[in-house]
Amino acid sequence: MNEKKFTTRVLAEIAIFSALAVALDLFQGIWFKGIWPNGGSIGIAMVPILIISYRRGLLPGILCGLVVSIIQMLGGIYIVQGANFNNEFMKIMGPFIQIMLDYVLSYTVVGFSGLFHKKYMKTTKLSYIIIGSIIGGMLKFILHVLAGLFWLTGGNTFLGISSDGILYSFVYNATYCIPNMIICTIIMVIIAKYYPQLLNEENKDEEEEVNN
Repeated sequence: MNEKKFTTRVLAEIAIFSALAVALDLFQGIWFKGIWPNGGSIGIAMVPILIISYRRGLLPGILCGLVVSIIQMLGGIYIVQGANFNNEFMKIMGPFIQIMLDYVLSYTVVGFSGLFHKKYMKTTKLSYIIIGSIIGGMLKFILHVLAGLFWLTGGNTFLGISSDGILYSFVYNATYCIPNMIICTIIMVIIAKYYPQLLNEENKDEEEEVNN
C-alpha cells in the first residue's frame, strides 16, 4: 500500500487506534493523578499509535498521534503566561511554543516509529520494533523536557532537585516518560512475536484495490 494514500480503511483504523490511545491516556491520567505535581502518568497510551505506525507507515502514524494530541487538548491544557518572560519575542511566542511542545507534538512524534514500517515488513525483525518504539518514546520525552523549561520557577523541588534549571525538567519527566517507553516497547515486542497480524494486515488492502 502507498502510505501516502489514505483509504477509507486506513482512516477508519486511524480513528479506532486514536480513540483507544485517548481512552488509555485518560485512564492512566486518572490512575496516577496527584503523583506528579505538574502532570505525568505511566501507562500504555503510546501502544495504539505504535501499532498503526508499524501497520500503516509513517504518515498514518503521525496523523494518529496528532489526532490523539488534539483530542487530549480538548480535555484542558495548562498554558504558561507570556508576561513571565523578559524577552519580547518569548512574551508573544512563549505560550505558543509551550503548547506545541507539551500538547500538539507530544503524541504526534510517537508516529515517527513508522519510519521502520517498511523495514519491519520486509524482515519482521524485532530489532526494528524495539528501535522504532524507543525513538518514538524518546522524542516524546525530549519534547516534555523542553516544555518543562517554560515552567521553571526555582520555588519547587522534585526528588530534592530545585526547579531552577534543566536538570529538574529532565529528572521530573524521566520518572514517567522512561518507564512508559520501556513498558510500551516490551508490549510491542510481545505483539510482534505473538500477535503479528496486528502489525501486518496491509496486504489485504492491496488485494482489494487490485480486485476493484
